[in-house]
Amino acid sequence: MGASDFSKLPHIGESVRRKEDYRFLTGAGQYTDDIVLAAQSFAVFVRSPHAHAKVVSVNTDAAKAAPGVIGVFTGADVAADNINGLPCGWLITSTNGEPMKEPPHPILAQGKVRYVGDGVAMVVAETLQQARDAAERVEVDYDVLPAVVNVADAAAGAVAGAGLHDIAEDNHCFKWAIGDKGAVESVFATAAHVTKLDLVNNRLIPNAMEPRAAIGSYNRGTDEYTLYVSNQNPHVERLLMTAFVMGLPEHKVRVIAPDVGGGFGSKIFLYAEDVCLTWASKKLGRNIKWVADRSESFLTDAHGRDHVSHAEMAMDANGKFLAMRVHTDANVGAYLSTFASAVPTILYATLLAGQYSTPQVYVEVDTWFTNTSPVDAYRGAGRPEATYLLERLVSRCAWDMGLAQDEIRKRNFITSFPYQTPVALQYDIGDYHACMTQSQELADVAGFAARRAASEAKGLRRGMGYSSYIEACGIAPSNIAGALGARAGLFECGEVRVHPTGSVTVFTGSHSHGQGHETTFAQVVAARLGIPVENVDIVHGDTGRVPFGMGTYGSRSISVGGAAIMKALDKIEAKAKKIAAHLMEASAADIDFAGGEFTVKGTDKKIPFAQVSLAAYVPHNYPLTELEPGLNETAFYDPTNFTFPAGTYICEVEIDPQTGVVRVDRFTAVDDFGTIINPMIVAGQVHGGVAQGIGQALMENGVYDRETGQLLTGSYMDYAMPRADDFPQFKLGHVCTPCTHNPLGTKGCGEAGAIGSPPAVINAVLDALAPLGVKDFDMPATPHRVWQAIQNAKT
Repeated sequence: MGASDFSKLPHIGESVRRKEDYRFLTGAGQYTDDIVLAAQSFAVFVRSPHAHAKVVSVNTDAAKAAPGVIGVFTGADVAADNINGLPCGWLITSTNGEPMKEPPHPILAQGKVRYVGDGVAMVVAETLQQARDAAERVEVDYDVLPAVVNVADAAAGAVAGAGLHDIAEDNHCFKWAIGDKGAVESVFATAAHVTKLDLVNNRLIPNAMEPRAAIGSYNRGTDEYTLYVSNQNPHVERLLMTAFVMGLPEHKVRVIAPDVGGGFGSKIFLYAEDVCLTWASKKLGRNIKWVADRSESFLTDAHGRDHVSHAEMAMDANGKFLAMRVHTDANVGAYLSTFASAVPTILYATLLAGQYSTPQVYVEVDTWFTNTSPVDAYRGAGRPEATYLLERLVSRCAWDMGLAQDEIRKRNFITSFPYQTPVALQYDIGDYHACMTQSQELADVAGFAARRAASEAKGLRRGMGYSSYIEACGIAPSNIAGALGARAGLFECGEVRVHPTGSVTVFTGSHSHGQGHETTFAQVVAARLGIPVENVDIVHGDTGRVPFGMGTYGSRSISVGGAAIMKALDKIEAKAKKIAAHLMEASAADIDFAGGEFTVKGTDKKIPFAQVSLAAYVPHNYPLTELEPGLNETAFYDPTNFTFPAGTYICEVEIDPQTGVVRVDRFTAVDDFGTIINPMIVAGQVHGGVAQGIGQALMENGVYDRETGQLLTGSYMDYAMPRADDFPQFKLGHVCTPCTHNPLGTKGCGEAGAIGSPPAVINAVLDALAPLGVKDFDMPATPHRVWQAIQNAKT
């Protein structure tokens, strides 16, 4: 079945109410902290108060003697049991041909601590309070060392004695590049105009509703481990922990990720706490639970973004893009997290062509270790960083050339597909002009001048900003990703189990943490088989029940996980047609299947799907010589290419120059997600993404003290999160160019809002402030920073 046929089926494109919402809204969900096991104990981690220090000694005697304490573990215990450090899942090769510097990442500190919050010891006790009290009794002697926290300081070697790792004394992890450097430099040498821009993509601290949590359990009767964990991809968690860290047979470890209250990338990774609990559960013979409090999450969850970049665009006299060159210094934090090396390289630089037909692009990336929490994928993972840089640069080009923001984009849009970019990716399809046109209509661009005049009459400044983004979703195919450094496959698995009565259970390697998979996947199956949506159940998040899969990130669920389910449904339909043919005494080639019924071509013979499924399990009248009983099929899907959602966002802000307060007055988002299964769920994903993107643009900012390495924004008192009243009612629109290489025609929608919105907001802020002489500005546009920029422009 092709994508065009699939999009016409019942249930597809319908805003079916989410099946999972009833249990969430009535308190019937089961999150990791809701699970209570027999003989359950509690873990508390002793964490470094210093950003960089030698661990001279750790004295645990008083903690071990504290009431209720079952065990206390340190890095020495980890080393004695030969537990390896956490691995990085993506190997990058430097431009000099050498592999990236990959220092050990012990699950408890050994010899050194490298950021505030680095784990030094784990205390396990009968109750949480006893564990907390005992943790206070662990005595650690530190020899404090100089700390470096800013990526610019690390790149400049500005802090003497701040080398984090023996393998990287200069704190440099790797240098990576893509594009034809010589060709780009040749173009720049003769270009009519060159626009330059320096910018910072600020550090973000993920804040899901549910903090990270885990329970380690060991069964000595079967020599099997179970880890309950708030995680986005339990199979990858199990693979990394068993094969790389603990050296356990994979089939002896079961990872269960129940309901997950938000992830946004921060729950993709294998964290030290997960390994500690699993390892200690056997040593102590007890089930051990750990749940992070919000302050602990601020310190220890992998952070996002944190790039410092210089970008240049070469143009002809008419504003046509000829070549672009970029240099980025990326902060990876104290250690390489699971996908840290891929974010500022494969997932960032390959998107810097954007929607534009720029003939030559060259990107160079240096990555640096700092005394901060590890930096890894956060909603969009490299794509927001690329879009922010490119769309800020494109708007600057427009201002330099005296062109309107829409005009410069229209002059440079790609119009012919497939299109091979100069940075590896090949876009299969798109219609960027259509997205721009619809966005301008919904945003009422024609009425902007009147709105600006009305604002100025009140002493306010109004600005409009554009952002035309593209992202790459699905992260595939596996063989190409492997050649680029991935240490795991990037396929997905789906198992469709049809029951005798015609109801269906689907087992998927994808995992939901708020996206509505139980509804969307059920719609796909119901549409294909012609059965009610409520007759389809979705099972995910349990390595003991689900075939090996790669979880959810990179907006891959429907395009990769859904495609695997479609392939399994192909097998179901093929076998069911043979059964139906036998029941109706016809040839399988003459059987059609639509609307839940099998018919014989050219006749009025027909039987319902449930009759065929019953025959498969009660094979009294069944082609047993040709077919096995049952109706249960499994399929794997490895995409042949990324999918490429794209769109144009337009933001309109109003600024009070007396206070610097920025108010988002209007926001319009028009996206091309290909085939849309459930418009309501897609709208929710876009709303959430736009809110996160505006949060980064206007208020969120992870800041460490430059001298001590202390996290200054370690709570909601100092790290501002957006609230509902910070936003207007978003206007959404859709263009549909179905993906050409998956059976559903879908492209993915989970990250787009967070990708396209930050540059739209900042471009609008700069448009509003331009008459006051403000020419540049970095996120976040907080009132004080905006006010200060206005004051600086006056001098």
